[in-house]
Amino acid sequence: MSDGIGHYCGISFVRLLKPVEYFREHYGSATWGLARLYLLLEKQRNRGQDGAGVGCIRLRAQMGQPFYHLKRAPGRNGIEEVFGAIGVGPHKGFNGRAAETEAGHETIADFTSELYLGHVRYGTDGENNDRTCHPQVRHNNWPSRTLMLVGNFNLTNSPDLFEELIGYGQHPVAVIDTMTIMEKIGHFLDRENDRLYHLHGPDGAERLTGQDLATRIGQELDLVRVLRKATRRWDGGYAIAGALGHGDSFVCRDPVGIRPCYYLQHKDYLAAASERAALVGAFETTPDEVKELPPGHCIVVKRDGRVLCEPFVEDHEIESIPTKACSFERIYFSRGNDADIYQERKHLGRNLAKRTLDAVHWDVERTVFSFIPNTSETAFLGLISEVGRLTRVRQAEALAPRLAKGEITAEELAAAMSPKVRLEKIAHKDQKLRTFITEDADRGTLVSHVYDVTPGIVGPDDSLVVVDDSIVRGTTLRDSVISMLARLNPKRIVVVSSAPPICYPDCYGIDMSQLEKFVAFQATLALLRERGEGGGSSRTSTASARPSETCPSASTRTRCGACTNRSATSSWSRRSPSSCGRSTRVGRAN
Repeated sequence: MSDGIGHYCGISFVRLLKPVEYFREHYGSATWGLARLYLLLEKQRNRGQDGAGVGCIRLRAQMGQPFYHLKRAPGRNGIEEVFGAIGVGPHKGFNGRAAETEAGHETIADFTSELYLGHVRYGTDGENNDRTCHPQVRHNNWPSRTLMLVGNFNLTNSPDLFEELIGYGQHPVAVIDTMTIMEKIGHFLDRENDRLYHLHGPDGAERLTGQDLATRIGQELDLVRVLRKATRRWDGGYAIAGALGHGDSFVCRDPVGIRPCYYLQHKDYLAAASERAALVGAFETTPDEVKELPPGHCIVVKRDGRVLCEPFVEDHEIESIPTKACSFERIYFSRGNDADIYQERKHLGRNLAKRTLDAVHWDVERTVFSFIPNTSETAFLGLISEVGRLTRVRQAEALAPRLAKGEITAEELAAAMSPKVRLEKIAHKDQKLRTFITEDADRGTLVSHVYDVTPGIVGPDDSLVVVDDSIVRGTTLRDSVISMLARLNPKRIVVVSSAPPICYPDCYGIDMSQLEKFVAFQATLALLRERGEGGGSSRTSTASARPSETCPSASTRTRCGACTNRSATSSWSRRSPSSCGRSTRVGRAN
């Protein structure tokens, strides 16, 4: 029941391709872009509740004024705190016209811009404070050297990259993904600035100085070149959005496509996020308008609004790299209202029907079907649909001999074609809180208070089938949920998981690297101990989708299933992939 799976963060990127004044005139608000960023973050709240952050670049900042602004807040109410500090939100409104005229709205004016980055954080290691929230900034008084960055990433070779930074002459202060990514990009961004400075500066052919030189550097700065060099030895999954202080910006995705990234391009704006459904909802568009950013590609938006989408690795390298998107992203992490993901999750539920019926001896009339947590409802619908179909088929086969002899009545035929499947809402969730992003020490206590059960529905002769959408370590299931359901006193409890059991360590997708913590591993040991003691019986049983059961629209050729079937895993690096078991992780805060 949502057992602390390590998958991190949601990114949001909004770039208005027309001036703020255009949006005031045609869209009714100068802070229209800020409002869209708020919606993107709210619709990706499922990806992280440890903090949130917003950053913007002021494209027309005057000398003596900051050219970027930043607000970050840790904690479960990070989004509300960030936008409350800015002075806008769903209750305060996003009135850009008032923001620029009324006293006391200086902060709103600071965040009235054409370029925004946003982030919701799931902290994995390290402290949880405003400094660990994104956006992160590498500041320089040269705007074209200033880097603001948000990311959803997990690198397996941070120690190797740490040593490379030392080799550049830097003094990195931590072996964490955020630091190494920021400084790797920053190093090659500095080199690109140096190249253009020497080409056009006082000692170059044009002998430019001052703002003329700064403008020329910004115009010719090649972010694709920067990303190509910076990412050359990265081993892991990442989706990153960044902005430079002078106004160039980018979004990029790892060459294997492990981390998800989608974008929406309109004549007036371009937006990107970790989930397609968030873009569809925030911009009130159709799924067909939202595109998936191809693995190994980046979108670059220049200060003047020109948009480029091209690979930041060589073409021949991309052609040789298999796409291996994290399968658990589709199974569990993403919002379930994406059209494709909705159908895939229903299919996963249908996969469980035959074994679920076997577990209750096909006694549908004395079985109550339900689901917990709420995110498993889609798989539950698929399960119920298939349970009904299989039951009808079984009853039709049983009646076939009598039907051939003309001995069946209309009432018996109608009953066979409409089996009674008992669907009930057994557990009610009182808080809008997903426990998979809660610290281990608090998860069991939290679940016992988040859910309430409905008494009087399940009788002592009834079996209770509960659908879950992922069981990883099983701590919440064992410590809280089973005891909660047992208070209903059913004949048996059958817990079914629509996700295949996580059986193998994986450092690229879900970041579960300790085999002994997997419930599948623990169950195997328990079964061996039980058989060694002569067997036994239990009122509780579990079943999961088999690793071989894939979704119809999710080809195994494009999905990574390393954690379930130990298929060819993992990430890709232009040197060679790091081994999960070999790489040393000294903390990560993204």
